[in-house]
Formats: sequence, C-alpha cells, structure tokens
Amino acid sequence: MDLTSSSGGGDPRQIEETKPLLGGDVPAPEGTKMGAVPCRRALLLCNGMRYKLLQEGDIQVCVIRHPRTFLSKILTSKFLRRWEPHHLTLADSSLASATPTGYMENSVSYSAIEDVQLLSWENAPKYCLQLTIPGGTVLLQAANSYLRDQWFHSLQWKKKIYKYKKVLSNPSRWEVVLKEIRTLVDMALTSPLQDDSINQAPLEIVSKLLSENTNLTTQEHENIIVAIAPLLENNHPPPDLCEFFCKHCRERPRSMVVIEVFTPVVQRILKHNMDFGKCPRLRLFTQEYILALNELNAGMEVVKKFIQSMHGPTGHCPHPRVLPNLVAVCLAAIYSCYEEFINSRDNSPSLKEIRNGCQQPCDRKPTLPLRLLHPSPDLVSQEATLSEARLKSVVVASSEIHVEVEPASTAKPALTASAGDDNEPNLIDCLMVSPACSTMSIELGPQADRTLGCYVEILKLLSDYDDWRPSLASLLQPIPFPKEALAHEKFTKELKYVIQRFAEDPRQEVHSCLLSVRAGKDGWFQLYSPGGVACDDDGELFASMVHILMGSCYKTKKFLLSLAENKLGPCMLLALRGNQTMVEILCLMLEYNIIDNNDTQLQIISTLESTGVGKRMYEQLCDRQRELKELQRKGGPTRLTLPSKSTDADLARLLSSGSFGNLENLSLAFTNVTSACAEHLIKLPSLKQLNLWSTQFGDAGLRLLSEHLTMLQVLNLCETPVTDAGLLALSSMKSLCSLNMNSTKLSADTYEDLKAKLPNLKEVDVRYTEAW
Repeated sequence: MDLTSSSGGGDPRQIEETKPLLGGDVPAPEGTKMGAVPCRRALLLCNGMRYKLLQEGDIQVCVIRHPRTFLSKILTSKFLRRWEPHHLTLADSSLASATPTGYMENSVSYSAIEDVQLLSWENAPKYCLQLTIPGGTVLLQAANSYLRDQWFHSLQWKKKIYKYKKVLSNPSRWEVVLKEIRTLVDMALTSPLQDDSINQAPLEIVSKLLSENTNLTTQEHENIIVAIAPLLENNHPPPDLCEFFCKHCRERPRSMVVIEVFTPVVQRILKHNMDFGKCPRLRLFTQEYILALNELNAGMEVVKKFIQSMHGPTGHCPHPRVLPNLVAVCLAAIYSCYEEFINSRDNSPSLKEIRNGCQQPCDRKPTLPLRLLHPSPDLVSQEATLSEARLKSVVVASSEIHVEVEPASTAKPALTASAGDDNEPNLIDCLMVSPACSTMSIELGPQADRTLGCYVEILKLLSDYDDWRPSLASLLQPIPFPKEALAHEKFTKELKYVIQRFAEDPRQEVHSCLLSVRAGKDGWFQLYSPGGVACDDDGELFASMVHILMGSCYKTKKFLLSLAENKLGPCMLLALRGNQTMVEILCLMLEYNIIDNNDTQLQIISTLESTGVGKRMYEQLCDRQRELKELQRKGGPTRLTLPSKSTDADLARLLSSGSFGNLENLSLAFTNVTSACAEHLIKLPSLKQLNLWSTQFGDAGLRLLSEHLTMLQVLNLCETPVTDAGLLALSSMKSLCSLNMNSTKLSADTYEDLKAKLPNLKEVDVRYTEAW
C-alpha cells in the first residue's frame, strides 16, 4: 500500500498576482539591474490539501535501535516493538514530549533528524512516519492519513526553518546568502501548510539577518528586498524589517524598489492594519514611503495617484480602514515636524500665552494695580473704575482674550452698582480680543518643512472625497495637533483649505464637527474666528462657518446665545463691514431678545444702521418689533466698545450711523485705530472715559483730543506710541482723574509736570517708563 499518495486531491490553489502599482503609470527603465527589477512573480500552483502548522499533538511513538543494514528487515517484520502514546511538542529546535519517559525520555533535535519519510512498504504500519536519526529510527503513527500528512509537513517545515536559522545566522558570502534566501522564500510559497507563521518565519529570519549586518551595499539591500517581496504580498513586515525598509526609503527614495516592491506592502498595511499603536513601525514605514514618493520628480502628483489608488475608482472607498490609517500617519508625521519644539515645551509659551500675545522674548507687561498719587477713598467715578482702574487679569475663553473685571468687594461697593441691573457680561468682555500676537516664531528645518507640506497636502486631498469627508471631520474635530502646529502660521494657513471644505459641506454630520467636542474646549470654529489663533482672513472663513451652521442648526437660539457670549465682537466687526450673514445674526439676536443689556443693543443697532444692507434689514425688523425703534430714539448707548481689529474707517462708519450724544465710555482697546480717528472722537460731547490700550494712537491725535475733550476723566494710553510731545498737551485736561501711561515713552520730567498741572489726578500708571 502506497501511503505517500493518500492525501486527497483538490483544485489548484492560485496565489493572487501582484496588482499594478500606482495604477501602472510608473514603467521600469530598460536595463534595470537585478536589485531594481519590478516585483512580478509568476503564478504558483499548489496542488493538494492544505494543512495548519502543528505546534503540538497526540501521536503513537516507537523507537528502533539498529544498524542501518538491517533496517529493511526490521520494518517488514510482523513483530514490531511496542508503541507508546505521547503528547509531542514541535518546539523551535527539537521534538519533545510533555511526559519525558520511555522512548521520548530525551527530546529529538531537528539537527539530529537526517530524514523524514512516509512509510510505504507492504507490511509497514498504517499512517506511519519514519524519522531517521543516528543509530536508529523514530516511528510516529497517526490516527488517519490527514493527521499523518499534517505531522509530516509540519516536521519538515520545522526542520528546514531550524536549518535556515543556523545557516543565515552566520553568513560568509552574500551571494550564497541571497541564494539561500530565495530558496527559503520558495519553500514558504510552495508549502502545503496554511498558517500565518509560514510566511512570517522567513521574514523574521531575514529581518534578524539585516539587523545584525548593517554594512551591506545598496545593491545587496535591493537584492534582498526583491527576494522577499513575494512574502510581503499577504503579510505585514516585522518591526526590524520595517526599520530596514525605512532606511532604504530615506537613502534611496528614487529607487524603483520603492515603487515596485513597497507600494503593495503599504497598500496592504493601510487596508488591513487595525491599530498602529500595537505596531508603530508599520506607521513609520508608511510615513517614510509616502515621503519617498514625494521625492520623485512628479512629487505630489505621485502621492495624489497613490491616494487615488487607495480610495478606488468608485465614489465610495471599499476599505473602511484606509482613511483612519492615513490620518494616523499624517498626524504622526506632523507631530514629528514639531518634535524639537515639543521636547522643549517646558520653556515654550503655552497656547494661552500665545493667544495673549506672548513672544520670545515676551513683550507684554503684566497688569498690576495702578499707582495711587493721593490715598483718597473717593478715587474716580463708578464708570471710570469699571473701565480702567481695576483690570485684574487676562483669561482665555473660546480662543479669545477677554479682559476680566475684578469682582466687587465690600471695600468697593461702587463696582456692583456700576455693573447695571442686567445679568449680561460687561460689553468689554464680549468685544475685546487681543490681536497682539497669534503665532509663535517657529522656523522648521528644510526636511521638516517638506514633511509638513507633504502631509498637510494629503489632508487636503482626503477632504476632497465626499465619502471620506464625514469621517475625516470627525477624526479632526478634537483638533489632534500639537499647540506648536496651531501657532505656526504656515500650518494653519495650509490646513484652512480642509476647514473650508468642512464648512462648505451641506451635511450636518460634517459641518457640525467645526464646533468643539465639549464645552470650554476650542473647536475649529473658535480657532479660525477673528481673534483666534489661526485667523488670517479678517473673518471670511468665520462668516461662512456661521452661515452654514445657522442654516442647519436646530438649536438656533442656543447657538445665538453662544455667539453673543463669545463671538459678539467678531460678528459686529464683520457686520460693520457689510457681511450679510453677520447682519442677519445681529438682527436675529435683537429679534430673539438674546441681548438684554441696553447699551449692547444700542451698539448693535448702530452697527446695523452703518451699512445699507444692515439698515434695510433693521427697518424690516422694526416693522415687526416697534419697541426696537423706540429704543434707538433714546439717544444712543452710554457705553461703546469697538470690536478688536477694527480700523479708523470702521469707527467712522459706526459713529456716522446714528446718534451717540449720550456716549460716555468708549473703548478702542486692541483695535487698529490711529491718530486719524481723533477727528471723530472730538464730536462726542459727553465722552468721559476713553480706552486706547494697545492701539497706534499717537501724539497728533492726543493734541487734538486735549483741545476739545476737556471734560475727559479717564484715559488709557497703555502700550501706545505717544511721547512727551503729545503727553504734555494733556496738562490742559483738568478733569482727568485716572491716567494710564504704562509702556509709553514718558520721561520723568514730563511726569512731574503733569502731576503739577493736573490737580484732580488721583490714579496713574507709569510702569515700564522712564518715570517708573
């Protein structure tokens, strides 16, 4: 009975041929050397049954000690030795029993096994294997032909893998090593065993070989890569092999091996990887591969074709893991660009400091209590105290800088009264946004700059696919970038395209991701709003985001309340410049009675009446709610805060839109106004408090104010370019009781002169000046 033919037949198993790479658009040059030959493996046909690699199992064992010359006589004898049941384990180097007694008292090393055969003589036991060892034979008897063949192929595989580990662990001539690697690969490809370790074991052997021999030539690198390429079609490379591939991508990005061999490997990783956290070197290899594509002559065009090949030709990508894997690679690459800054984060400004305008070195002075000239309890009026005297701290809320007024205390009951009866936040809290410095001075090296450009471009490509956009928006909603990237102007400017695509998408699951994940945390809506870290377009993107969010948000009033609390200043500034969406927002705030503070309502009305479209929409609103018209007839607001980044033209347009005869408190802090606005300020007869903090208001404007606004009581010139020439003119403003000249070019002599000529001056700030 011939037992060697007992394994059942089956249809030929066809191994899938390598698919065209990058759409087949990159032809191999003629005369390419062997190391750069495109990987095109012929179809291998594996006939017969498939088996799972055995690691252990129960089997009958019989060991015969004899001279080899009597082997045939003993095997054909009818009186064979006794059989012992054993549970055998196929370890890495030997065949051992779980109960080391009897025949298997000692394990059988694979190196001692001279041959493994199927017994096929007439009188041989059924389903039996013969292991030839020095001085004898080990017979293994299985329960059936399938188990016998499974043991046969598993033992052969373990024996050969053990041999290759020994041979390739101490290489001498690399041409012999390369031949052995090719034989090892062919053995894995033609083995009837069907198990993940069949392909992984040869890859791990080659991986160890490469890690222990780092002085190989480029040609030897490429020859080895081409030799193991067939195994990579259906298997991820092990970690050490990924390191080797990364090195090759960095050193030879234009090698045809990168295009022809690595492309299907990376495609498989992106399609099937479930967690880069468990195999970070796969992510690093994918990252280096994409950078290598970007180094080709076509550059981003090749990368774009690769992304297209990953998405597929249809409108819906059939592989759900591709997008999250690509995003993970992009995030890791972008983090690596700012690694130097992240590692020195202890010495770098925080995002809060960045928003506050902190630079290197920091040029913003801390806000300390004002210096008192006369310790009189009756310092200044209530409005003066609120506006200027007790600015306590700067805090971040929704990516804006808000000036927080010091809470009331028993020592200053006037503060409570001056806040008004409304529960609305002070107008300055809603409108003031420091424009001082929204970005850090970050200079990336040439390689980091190229890496950043490549991976931001990939994010832009991903956002162009309609089926990927909802998931991409969800993945980016928590803003998973380092603060250094958000403070880098180049990064936020390039990423703006992605945010625009989200804002233009009509699907709510996409544009709703512009909002923050949870309350108190910034979202893209906040970062790209005027005053936000990433805003560079005076609010154009912000307006489009508001428009799409208002169009689909079912909680309209809640959204309006959020805008009124955190973004009223940007909304009013854009409405002042004629943006129709913002005009509609302000009208809705009035219509839904979002704003309770009368002064704030009056400023909104004045803003609406400063443009044609605003005036028309406000008149339509008044036809529906006549009390709004009555409110405007009361003479205008008493307090007014111009939104941050407003200009002289914005102020002129606003002041010419209606009546401001009752205006007593005007804040232009952190705007872009200059001395040119003075001609409009002198037309405010009731003005008592003026805040010019951190503006470009200079000496010329100061002289004009001193001639006309003689009743002014509180003036803030902190961080303005005024000098002694303009400050001396203040001596004619006898009503001044609070004056802030912090961080100006005030001299000690001028300060003494002002003290002598301003008898009512009770509170003054001269820090960071010559007079300090």
